[in-house]
Amino acid sequence: MLERIVIDDIRPRTPTGRYPAKAVIAEPLDITAIIFKDGHDLLAARVCWRAADTKTWAEAAMSVESAGLDLWSATIAPTQLGLHEVAVEAWYDEWATIKHKLKAKLDAGQEVDVELAEAALAVERRAAETGMPQRKHLDSVAKALRDDVTTQAERYAALLGPTMDALMAGPLKPDYVTRSDTQQVWVDRTRALFASWYELFPRSYGGLRGVIERLPAIADMGFDIVYLTPIHPTGSTARKGRNNTPQAMPGDVGSVYAIGGPDGGHTDIDPALGTFDDFAALIDAAQSLGMEIALDNALQCSPDHPWVTEHPEWFHRRPDGSIAYAENPPKKYQDIYPLNFWPASDEDRQALWDACLHMFEFWVDKGVRVFRVDNPHTKPVAFWSWLIPQVQSENPDVIFLSEAFTRPAVMAKLAEIGFSQSYTYFTWRTSKFELTEYLEEIAHSRKADFMRPNFWPNTHDILSGPLRNGPPAAFKTRLVLAATLVPSYGIYSGYELMENEPMSDANEDYMNSEKYEIKHRDWDDPHSLAPFITLINTIRNRHPALQRLRNIRFHQCDNEHLLVYSKTAEDDTVLVVVNLDPSNTQEATLGLDLTELALPFDRPYEAYDELTGQSFQWIGANPYVRLDPWVQPAHILHLRTLGG
Repeated sequence: MLERIVIDDIRPRTPTGRYPAKAVIAEPLDITAIIFKDGHDLLAARVCWRAADTKTWAEAAMSVESAGLDLWSATIAPTQLGLHEVAVEAWYDEWATIKHKLKAKLDAGQEVDVELAEAALAVERRAAETGMPQRKHLDSVAKALRDDVTTQAERYAALLGPTMDALMAGPLKPDYVTRSDTQQVWVDRTRALFASWYELFPRSYGGLRGVIERLPAIADMGFDIVYLTPIHPTGSTARKGRNNTPQAMPGDVGSVYAIGGPDGGHTDIDPALGTFDDFAALIDAAQSLGMEIALDNALQCSPDHPWVTEHPEWFHRRPDGSIAYAENPPKKYQDIYPLNFWPASDEDRQALWDACLHMFEFWVDKGVRVFRVDNPHTKPVAFWSWLIPQVQSENPDVIFLSEAFTRPAVMAKLAEIGFSQSYTYFTWRTSKFELTEYLEEIAHSRKADFMRPNFWPNTHDILSGPLRNGPPAAFKTRLVLAATLVPSYGIYSGYELMENEPMSDANEDYMNSEKYEIKHRDWDDPHSLAPFITLINTIRNRHPALQRLRNIRFHQCDNEHLLVYSKTAEDDTVLVVVNLDPSNTQEATLGLDLTELALPFDRPYEAYDELTGQSFQWIGANPYVRLDPWVQPAHILHLRTLGG
């Protein structure tokens, strides 16, 4: 069918359109589209949307966001988890066009008899399809429009007002409407967007029961998700020693990522950590504290994994017949066998994929709703685009975090095909320019339609940037950045104790890495950052503005060591100023966009520092700030108009 109205570039949308864009339940979701037609007629448009398993469409009127660019927008708020359908409808707005022409001609002093007759016909058509008492009102307006005894201005006045606009809203003829193709949006629960993660190795706590004992302290710090590294049996063949040495010494526990042994594989628990009853108790304990347990899913095997003997076809073979172990030169992982996700036969491939699906479904049945997936970029995209919908079709509340520190296109594709959240390059973005450029990309580019970032200052694999041998100020600064730039962030346990010793100048691993040994930490250390972390998470939970991604705006500052940005949600506005130099005091005059912040130009406004409890009264766009990193590396300011 030929259409005169063009509807293009509907967003949010994934790059290919084959996969759904992402939204979060009850969070306002902006729908935009380019809409235009030939000529000067005025248009109207609306968004139609529904959950994929329902028949009834909801509607929201669209308005012109930028007339010169033909950009239209509307905001919707899905209230149901899962897949949704979205379409845009546009039509020639005959009523608005008639009113516009009438006003233009009357203002020019021209005759409008023809236009008044057109208006009367339009009103009569709408009256014919409208019930009482609206029809009676429309009939009287049509009569007034045809009353040539009155002046043209009086006749024109009869069609004005909100009552007539409401009665005449919508297309006057069904065939006026042009409808776009339907697009898809996946709606997650809130924790897919906003959460604070805490990573730990259960074996360093004495097992699952030890983790239960530690949970209240983690909850007190304000974390929502406790992510456990693999809890499965580990192999003994080619077991690594401390710091990834190729020869284990007596008592060395090896890597938890060398999964599988005589006690089972990915659907088993290492007996040294506890039982399934212990795991159920852990799930219950976390829920009672308002937290969730996330499991690390590493699709790889130790040489002792049952699959190695039961399904040798699921592994890569060398020319000599041996199974290839994992390598990332110069690193070698002789204790880990990668899986071959594309074996020679389709039957073998499907059998492996089904086994992996069973693995996820097994732990979902055990109460797990969050998975951190290890190195998903080393598995086929086709595998994940098949598996994730399989899991979420029955359990739409399941969240997948992609740990893919890889090329940008690969990272983005994994997000597009279904991962709920993504690790990012934040760990390596340290300068003002790098952070600003990166946040503009992930919060305001098309990636924001489908890729949700999760910022980690450190992981058990990565000690980078200013944290390497860094002072307490470096740990505070990176925490503030991670926790306020984006809604989801996480830290690896030991961060609060400022563990900062790298393996070497060229290696980002920790010295004495917990991957290969059990750690014993003093959680009562008086220098712990736990109180500071607690304060940061309290601020995040108190301010809706910090719980969204796309609302970040950067502001000017005459010092390259100070980063200034704001976030606004409804009537909540937060301004963050961070000293990126952990060793020196930095000061500057800010250049705030008061229009963006909805603050007065000529009256004082309050800047309340959530970190210190201090309140400042500022006037204008250029307040002065000074931050000593040893005392206070950042301001987190709640901005409020005085008297408002």
